[in-house]
Amino acid sequence: MWTVPIALVLGNCVILKPSEKVPTTMRRVAELWMTLMQGSGIPSGVFQIVNGTADTVQALIHHPSVKAITFVGSSPVAEIVATSCRQIHKRVTALGGAKNHLVALPDCDIDQTSTDIVVSYAGCAGQRCMAASVLLIIGTGTTQTKLLEAVIEKSKKIQPGTNPGCMGPVIDKRSFDKIQSYISEAETTVGADILLDGRFTWSKDQLGAEGGNWIGPTVIRHKNASDRAMKEEIFGPVLSVYYAASWEEAIQIENSSEFGNAACVYTTNGGNAEWFINRFRAAMLGVNIGIPVPREPFSFGGLSGTKVRNLSSITVHCQI
Repeated sequence: MWTVPIALVLGNCVILKPSEKVPTTMRRVAELWMTLMQGSGIPSGVFQIVNGTADTVQALIHHPSVKAITFVGSSPVAEIVATSCRQIHKRVTALGGAKNHLVALPDCDIDQTSTDIVVSYAGCAGQRCMAASVLLIIGTGTTQTKLLEAVIEKSKKIQPGTNPGCMGPVIDKRSFDKIQSYISEAETTVGADILLDGRFTWSKDQLGAEGGNWIGPTVIRHKNASDRAMKEEIFGPVLSVYYAASWEEAIQIENSSEFGNAACVYTTNGGNAEWFINRFRAAMLGVNIGIPVPREPFSFGGLSGTKVRNLSSITVHCQI
């Protein structure tokens, strides 16, 4: 959505290769686009879809008629795509992994913040590049305790299924095993507290005859900011929680991440928000909004760039 419409409007032909794991979504999008383009004067064939795996990707990269490549996916594959393009001097934008940080200050609105955090980390089963994965809570007072309790209680209410408001399975067995391994390592190796365990959230009765790789919302409280689950992209409905002693520690944790994408601060004070917005290293920044996705005309990238603020929330909660 950040590349195809803009490329078409600027007069380019576009070939889209969807993920081989989820090809049907973009097929439906393509059908809608083609319907819209009928009668618009746009020649047929300027937008096409091809399916496949690595061989298809390399064929597109090395085809002389393809002048530029864009990619969004895992960091290892992004590196392969970028390297292949640069070896033949082809223009490329390759976006890889993410690790998105949320910071909650003691003055945040507990109900709004907890709801937003759950939507951010558990929506789409956590399998989207903008999903929150680390929650940094400043301090250890009553407000902070209530916030974490609210996050857990709202997470428990999520039901499995494909209906609106429910959470579906993760994409495949490989992803399921990877997510499970991060939870198990946090519990058995580094001694983190599993406050909500998605491995056992849902009973067989709740899942019924549903197929798929089901894992429920998971909340882990870490004692060490260097735990692997705190630093690597899990790509699942897992929220790593760490109590930071100060604003500076929270910023140090966010800034030290090798991944970018998003960072957000929850507060009812505009000055507090500005302090964090000016110090976050990630590109897409939010205030009281856990999925700070910019509009399509703005850049979508990992480090140092777009800032998105939920200004209405700031206005209401600061009573400006």
